[in-house]
Amino acid sequence: MRREIAIVVFPGFQLLDAAGPVAAFEMAERFRPGSYAIHVLAPEGGIVRSSSGVCLAADAMESRHFDTVIVSGGNLTQLAESQAGIVTWLNHDAWRRVAGVCSGAFFLAAAGLLDDKRATTHWAAAERFRLQYPRVRLDADRMFVRDGDVWTSAGISAGIDLALALVEDDLGPGIARRTAQQLVVHQRRHVGQSQYSVLVEQGGKTGRFGDLIRWMRARIGEPMTIERLAERAAMSPRNFARTFVAEIGATPAKVVEGLRLEAARVAVETSHLHMDHIAASTGFGDASRMRRAFVRAFGTSPQSLRRSAGA
Repeated sequence: MRREIAIVVFPGFQLLDAAGPVAAFEMAERFRPGSYAIHVLAPEGGIVRSSSGVCLAADAMESRHFDTVIVSGGNLTQLAESQAGIVTWLNHDAWRRVAGVCSGAFFLAAAGLLDDKRATTHWAAAERFRLQYPRVRLDADRMFVRDGDVWTSAGISAGIDLALALVEDDLGPGIARRTAQQLVVHQRRHVGQSQYSVLVEQGGKTGRFGDLIRWMRARIGEPMTIERLAERAAMSPRNFARTFVAEIGATPAKVVEGLRLEAARVAVETSHLHMDHIAASTGFGDASRMRRAFVRAFGTSPQSLRRSAGA
């Protein structure tokens, strides 16, 4: 069954928000011919300039059936200028599922499609989103979120993760895995992975916690109390906690758990070590606690991830 995919753009859209999903569906179509037909749409059609100045040719929006509609994001000021026409079109509800990439979630929320649903958006726009759309259950920590037939993703490159998840939903994990390989995506980021992981890698917005993050990784199996981390950073616990959140956008406890999950997942998927050993070496203490953390973050158990990696 061929699925008609509509990628919605507007003046000032972020190019990768559109190009990333387009590339993912294109590759999936190569592996399973006849699966997808891709259409780029804009409120008035024609040549649409992205925020980078690179343009896409788009068809005008029309009332017709699409299997999937994906709305790209962009600068919030430019987004507002195109909001009315896109929101009106979205309210036609002539598709099976709808998705918003990055700040594209603002369009879905304005159309009421996210009311009382879980969603995510780019971390930098999260506070504005919460204030503007209080009925949406925003989870700005996630790379992407699915709530029924409505999907949203975090910033820019996370649109590729979302598109790969849509491909997996349509065609199964085998085609999604081959698509990711063809895109040279080393390992598709799971729905449970935090979008703040990029800031963690950088040590925060200014990089001031880079040495601390590297120290934490090297000792991930050891206790990581706020007092110990603050002492390492040469700060008081209260000032450390406040500054850490401002720099990384997540609490120290959340980052510690994320680092432990990352280390444990690599060990689960790339070794034959016993789960108790992995749990102890990554700071979870025991396998049952590690399993609960995996289910909470990844939606599946360590054993299931190991079987999938083996397949």
